[in-house]
Amino acid sequence: MKNFLFACSLLFTFVAAAQDTYIHSGKLLDTRTGKILSEKTIVISGDKIKEIRDGFVQPASPADSLIDLKDMFLLPGLTDMHVHLESETNPSKYLERFTNDPADDAFNSVGFAETTLMAGFTSVRDLGGTGVNISLRNAINKGKVKGPRIFTSGKSLATTGGHADPSNGMNSALAGDPGPKEGVVNSVEDARKAVRQRYKNGADLIKITATGGVLSVAKSSSNPQFTVEEIKAIVDIAKDYDFHVAAHAHGDEGMQRAVKGGVTTIEHGTLMSDETMELMKQYGTYLVPTITAGKEVAEKAEIENYYPELVVPKAKQIGPQIQNTFGRAYKKGVKIAFGTDAGVFEHGKNAKEFGYMVEAGMPALEAIQSATIVPAQIFKMEKEMGQVAPGFFADIIAVKEDPTKNVKTLEDVQFVMKAGKIYKN
Repeated sequence: MKNFLFACSLLFTFVAAAQDTYIHSGKLLDTRTGKILSEKTIVISGDKIKEIRDGFVQPASPADSLIDLKDMFLLPGLTDMHVHLESETNPSKYLERFTNDPADDAFNSVGFAETTLMAGFTSVRDLGGTGVNISLRNAINKGKVKGPRIFTSGKSLATTGGHADPSNGMNSALAGDPGPKEGVVNSVEDARKAVRQRYKNGADLIKITATGGVLSVAKSSSNPQFTVEEIKAIVDIAKDYDFHVAAHAHGDEGMQRAVKGGVTTIEHGTLMSDETMELMKQYGTYLVPTITAGKEVAEKAEIENYYPELVVPKAKQIGPQIQNTFGRAYKKGVKIAFGTDAGVFEHGKNAKEFGYMVEAGMPALEAIQSATIVPAQIFKMEKEMGQVAPGFFADIIAVKEDPTKNVKTLEDVQFVMKAGKIYKN
């Protein structure tokens, strides 16, 4: 009798594990070819897509579930390659550095992560925080909280006084002298130690601030802030850990140093010259434009006391230029990866970036590919992400219209599935 019950238990476990989900798709975008596929059934087993069949196929077993999306337009979950999930812009943001505990940032990040997922972004690259972003990634992976699949740099790397020096704007009693452990680099040796510290902390990649920035409490928004030798050291050590390197950069000289140093992506790229664009093509470097952030900071700079006095002129100067630079870079043939800098503006509005990209001259299909196919290439996950295809993660979203004809429909995602689990329907 005991053996019989044990066998029944094993059989029940097997049947439960074998349950599949069937999705009836009216229209499906093949992001690899750009073709629109009609009347398909997507069969999902666990967290992966098992097969795609022609027509509307009924489930094979009563235990299987069926989702009717015949009236919807389906495509892979989107990836935002530049977010900051620990925080969100508000008039008290600079004061929160002194009033918030890490626990406060952690609780806030949970809401921001869920908002991002519900907007259709099933994966993100988090480019800099205090380290809460690493714990957030782990909590999401364990199913404790809802959010996108996170690839994070942990704390980004800066130079003393540079963009992302955590002590900028503090009085001398609080500032101290942060070093590689805190993400501040001033030599080749510091650079090596800082990368290894990120690995120890649990990061997935490295982010450096190759030039000054807009929102840091520091004078310059564009001066170069690393030597080529320091950047090369960071990139070389990063390769030892299978990390790629993202470089925040507004100024042209800092961008050129970053590209020559071997970084994978340039973030923002605001003051990029034609010479730098050609250099990026030569090295195969991607541009992550963050147009939405540029527009938002320029707008908020007009609000009295929203930003510190030192930040306002930088926001007014840099913000309005990003979209035009992106348009020039795209027409030049620079490789583009989708990224918004969400957190600098409200989370959940990430898809506005698509409209700005199309306005600047990029076809809607290519803009969508920059948020699906291209991130998969950068993460070396071309066989797992960015497509609705057999063997890939079951990351699927649905919208009301064909996004290749009306890209703004991506701002109103109706259905979200990540790794086979439905989060929005």
